[in-house]
Order: sequence, then C-alpha cells, then structure tokens
Amino acid sequence: MHDLDEQQWRELLQRLRRFALWLTREPGSADDLVQGTVERALARSSQQRDADALRAWLFTILYRLFLDGKRRERLHARWLSWFGNAEREEEALGGNIENIVLAQADLQAFARLSAEQRALLLLVSIEGLSYKEAAVALQIPIGTVMSRLSRARAALRELTEGNPQPPALRRLK
Repeated sequence: MHDLDEQQWRELLQRLRRFALWLTREPGSADDLVQGTVERALARSSQQRDADALRAWLFTILYRLFLDGKRRERLHARWLSWFGNAEREEEALGGNIENIVLAQADLQAFARLSAEQRALLLLVSIEGLSYKEAAVALQIPIGTVMSRLSRARAALRELTEGNPQPPALRRLK
C-alpha cells in the first residue's frame, strides 16, 4: 500500500486495535478484526488511491467487518436459541479505589451506548477524525454524523451523570 514507514504503521495499527477493542469489548476479537482489516486492505489496495484518506479507509473496512460479524452473531444466536443454548456471561469488574470505580462506571456507561454511537465517539473524539472523515469511514452523510454524534454525547452525559432518560418513542400513524 502507501509508503508508510514502520512507525506510522505501528501507530495506525494501534489506533485500529483501540477502535476494534471498543467495538468488540474483547481483545481476541479485536485482534481478529484488525487482522481481517489489514488482510482486506492489502487484497484491495488498488481500490484506495488517496494516501491522505488511508486512515479513514481502514476505519471504514474495520467498521464494516465489525457490522458483518454482528449480523452473523445475531443469526447464530437465533439458531442457538432454538436449541436452548443462547445464554451469555457478564463480565465482572473489580477495584476498590474511588477513581477506578468512577472510571469503570464511565466505561460501563460508554459500553451501554449502541455500536453506532460508540463508533462515532471513538472516531471523532478519540481518533481525531473530522466529521467528513467519519462520514466516509461509516458511509453515512456528514449531517447524520453530526446529529448522531450530538445524540451520542447527550446519551453518554445522561448515563454518566446518573439520570438516564428513557428513549423517545415515535408515534406511527
């Protein structure tokens, strides 16, 4: 692909892994997702011509692979539920220092956001992508990025301040 030096590749892979880890919430799955992203990018390197858009393109691939995996998981969960084996385990978090507990509560609130909201917050707030780059990465209009990001920030604020609002329901006619 593009003429990136080893340090630039390391940094890019760390960013991809961090994003994948927040999406999957599991280190092994995150590593698999990053590996799949790199494999797909290498196989389709002829499709990506703009060196400046490489980062957004890789995030796009990673996010699409994540969504495809989620669709497969839902399908498999349905199949398993037919056989009565669709139970999930909850993770146990430890720690007794107040700051750790507060940080974990914030992370749990973040984890309760939808995958779309987490992806937007991570891409824009953590990875530093512009709204336009995030729109390209997620393949949605820039206006949708801005409105979803606003709602994601509001939802996270509500969850971390301890007074979550029930979701607004739309009336269908």
